Amino acid sequence: MQQKPASLLTGLCFVIFGFIGQAEAQSMNRQTLNARQQAIVPIAAFTARGDLDKLKGALNEGLDAGMSINEIKEVLVQMYAYTGFPRSLNAINTLIAVLEERQAKGISDKTGEKPADFSDKNKYNKGRKTLETLSGRKETKLTGANAFAPAIDEFLKEHLFADIFGRGLLTHQERELATISALSALDGAEPQLNAHKTIGKNAGLTETQINELSKIVQGGQKSIYPRGNRAPAEWFSGVVWLNSLASPAETEGLYSIGQVTFEAGGRTHWHTHPIGQILLCTEGKGWYQERGKPARALQKGDVVVIPKEVEHWHGAAADSQFVHIAITNNKDGNAVTWLNPVTNEEYGRF
Repeated sequence: MQQKPASLLTGLCFVIFGFIGQAEAQSMNRQTLNARQQAIVPIAAFTARGDLDKLKGALNEGLDAGMSINEIKEVLVQMYAYTGFPRSLNAINTLIAVLEERQAKGISDKTGEKPADFSDKNKYNKGRKTLETLSGRKETKLTGANAFAPAIDEFLKEHLFADIFGRGLLTHQERELATISALSALDGAEPQLNAHKTIGKNAGLTETQINELSKIVQGGQKSIYPRGNRAPAEWFSGVVWLNSLASPAETEGLYSIGQVTFEAGGRTHWHTHPIGQILLCTEGKGWYQERGKPARALQKGDVVVIPKEVEHWHGAAADSQFVHIAITNNKDGNAVTWLNPVTNEEYGRF
């Protein structure tokens, strides 16, 4: 806005988890993510997004943090169940390239322990037992999607809970950390993400750790343009960034174009535009509200046409970064009139 003063298995996992063993939860009761956990988050998130350039950096950071080659492999292999084989295979090939580059620089990374030798001939039974251990309840019959499509039930138990969860190297808590990170990076996976956040808490992840995870993932979101500079505090609440893409001087004074990046909870003050404004939503989740009307939820791909001289505000959801492109028209050199801040009470009503 113008600166002027005045996957296949994903949908199934969340319905069958209920409770993660207390012993495992007690082993991960710290309040912040350690270096190893912080390394897992972007590796999973960038794999899910298919952002291989940023994944290279995350893989280097994971190796520098002390993760073994085999442990990182486990994260990338697990991702096939949540992001598909193409993303997983691309990530594994990226790891190969990173290791070759590091070896050429004389860096020796530890291979680490090998995965567990899983030799149970009845993988379905093995997976069923693992699931019962994780959920804390015995399965007596198939229900829901598993009963409706038994083939999916077989894939779920044989491949995810037997082949993957049975390999070791990563704890169930770390596997949930990777899963939540991947789902946080995917569009349209909110139900599964919310369910896995609950599962992660049952596994011992704290609310603080999950919030920290979300910030790491949001910080790595690939916006169309750089985020720019911090927005003035007298016009915005929270952390907001502005990047001018076209100034009035470049458009004969008719309009300006800018990208606005709101961190979670960030928002504009109430304001008006003399000739109106158009918002093109490009990333995350946000809100738009006109004075006296219900707030409108926004997401990537939404377009907001703001009438002239209408009091309104817009910004991020409380749990998500939000990015939009603002096209703001000028009238006699004026583009916006700033009013009062949006109070926490007003923001918290929806």
